[in-house]
Amino acid sequence: MELKLWEKEIPYYDAGADTPNKMTTYFVETDKPLPCIVIYPGGGYGMRAYHEGEPIAKFFNSRGMHAVVVDYRVSPNRYPAELADAQRAIKIVRARANEWKIDPNKVVTLGFSAGGHLAASTVTLDDVTVGCHEHDEIDDQSALPNGAILCYPVISIKDDFGHAGSGMNLLGDKYKFESDYFSLQNRVTDKTPTCFFWHTSDDSAVNIKNSLIFAGKLRDHKIPFEMHVYPHGPHGLGLAENYDDASQWPNQAADWVWRNI
Repeated sequence: MELKLWEKEIPYYDAGADTPNKMTTYFVETDKPLPCIVIYPGGGYGMRAYHEGEPIAKFFNSRGMHAVVVDYRVSPNRYPAELADAQRAIKIVRARANEWKIDPNKVVTLGFSAGGHLAASTVTLDDVTVGCHEHDEIDDQSALPNGAILCYPVISIKDDFGHAGSGMNLLGDKYKFESDYFSLQNRVTDKTPTCFFWHTSDDSAVNIKNSLIFAGKLRDHKIPFEMHVYPHGPHGLGLAENYDDASQWPNQAADWVWRNI
């Protein structure tokens, strides 16, 4: 089922940029509330990779969880448009939790690569949907998820290991002034929700140091997390079905949700 993220005015709207304004739901039959995974495909904030969307949602359905895939805005849209879409999806899920049989206290964001940066933003950055459009009942929900699954995530958008291309797509002309702030290891606090990570040690596109430095900051703030580092595999694996080690991540992530969220 396809739904609009914004029914009326779309905040941070750019008439010259693509505005999908869409999330797609993948629900399972149930008579009790279940967790919901809110998925942000990767693509360097310049596109959204299909193989990191619907197939992921269907996997989590197979493990007894609801899922939604968010077509968040990408370049030439700039921050905060992407985060507004991501947070709006979280709020919609909670606003319709009774109708959709979702446990509003078990909403987990999941993102790949730059979508991992977006998922990490949902657990570290402030709500940018407040006061940016005509208030509706969805705005009364919290935009903070109960946890995040970060798949070969972009965390830093600068430094010797960061992914500057994602940062430039996200921030445009503001990149050189705001790259520190949006390198999300700098935004971890004692209130950051728990996270699950996976990465391959030889990822040549997004350095594993992104995951390691974020995990280290969580440790500094005594926030529990689970991390899996697999020895080999290129960037953009999705379900990683052809890689014996990395293909374990979906079940490990699902198990983590059931145990920890």
